[in-house]
Amino acid sequence: MEIADYASRDATELAELIATGEVSASDVQAAAAAAIDQVEPQLGAVAGERFAQPLDYDVSGPFRGVPFAIKDLITHAAGVPQRNGSRLFGPGIEHPHDNALMTRFRRAGLATMAVTTSPELGFNATTEALAYGRPTRNPWDPTRSPGGSSGGSAALVAAGALPFAHANDGGGSIRIPSAACGLVGLKPSRGRISAGPDYGDPLLGLGIEFAVTRTVRDCAALFDAVHGSEPGDKYLFPAEGASFSELITRGSRPLRIAFSAVPYDASRTVDPECVRAVTDTAARLAEMGHHVEEAAPRIDAAAFDKANLDAWCSFLGDIVSTTAEVGGFTPGREHLEATTLVCAEYGATLSARDIFAAEHEFNVARREVARFLTGYDVFLTPTTAQPNLPLGQLNSDDDSLDAQGWYNRIFEYGPFTGLFNATGNPGISLPLAESTEGWPIGLQFVGRYGDEATLLALAADLEQALPWAARRPGIYAH
Repeated sequence: MEIADYASRDATELAELIATGEVSASDVQAAAAAAIDQVEPQLGAVAGERFAQPLDYDVSGPFRGVPFAIKDLITHAAGVPQRNGSRLFGPGIEHPHDNALMTRFRRAGLATMAVTTSPELGFNATTEALAYGRPTRNPWDPTRSPGGSSGGSAALVAAGALPFAHANDGGGSIRIPSAACGLVGLKPSRGRISAGPDYGDPLLGLGIEFAVTRTVRDCAALFDAVHGSEPGDKYLFPAEGASFSELITRGSRPLRIAFSAVPYDASRTVDPECVRAVTDTAARLAEMGHHVEEAAPRIDAAAFDKANLDAWCSFLGDIVSTTAEVGGFTPGREHLEATTLVCAEYGATLSARDIFAAEHEFNVARREVARFLTGYDVFLTPTTAQPNLPLGQLNSDDDSLDAQGWYNRIFEYGPFTGLFNATGNPGISLPLAESTEGWPIGLQFVGRYGDEATLLALAADLEQALPWAARRPGIYAH
């Protein structure tokens, strides 16, 4: 299979070709390996080296050997070193077992070709960790960031090297890189995808696992393959009456859609092109027969941001302290980037009362968003405050910043996404607009808790109405 032929097809089509015997799984994987090797020198999206052979998978799974990658954070495969984007873990931790999601990836027939880059411990909206020795670049413009924290996965998928890849999201880390790289990025509802057995409720419930894709049908098909609870999970979802792949073929019903281009913290600046993308999309949705009006939930920005900061920093403090205790060393700048270290140090000062206070504020936000969405089916915003960022703008080794300063810098770029990690609502970013420079602009659609079906059906309709499949970045496998 030629590289260009491979790169032009999504995972669903590749799986169909393998199933009919038109191509073999090994031929598809060889094309993927060549595509990764072609674009990787320009992108820096692979953590370490591409695997010489894909990890084992179930040949009878629905994807039948379609190429894939896992991100260097949270989800892990047995025996594959995991660094979490940090020098703190040296050459990497080799877990003796797959986690539950990795087991499901294998069962789905995904041929894992590589591990993709992450910022240090995931706490950044770019992917430029010192641990890898170079930044990950955006295939639309290599001077720009692919977003974070799933920037490595997003860069490879956007460049045609993979049809989709694992990603996770604690404050926007699926949706932000999807916006920056022109992809589909679904953050499922809290509890839809198991974080077990190693985690119960990662990041006080903020952390959600899934993937980035190029097409909505791949998003739905992969979601079908991997969603669902594991024994001992904190959240249990009932089985769906129909597959998400089937649901997206039915089209969406007329919906009540609220939109806003103003962040919950109205002091944060939004690029006029992102504002225009929201208003243009709202107008198109109205033309499609939906009831659309400008409205937004009411959030106490200061209280929410304090809770979000404390949740993130307590998580970082716990990981850093535990790892240092096990390794018998005192964490310092030789192990951690400056902002990670200062955030972990702040996190270590927080008390149980501080954590309960953070959960209280998250509860307030959950109740307000739930109240708001009793009147609407979907809430539309920009995904990010500007189309993308120059490399270096979110320098996580900046020792001039305290924890609050670093938090503010990250969420200036991503002021729309983190709220819905706290509330647990599903959100999807779609590449529906372009900047004057030709960069993708992502639009975020948020649904009621547990209602991925409405989001995916609407996404499928918008993929037809405002297609993005023909767009190609400058760096693309060929």
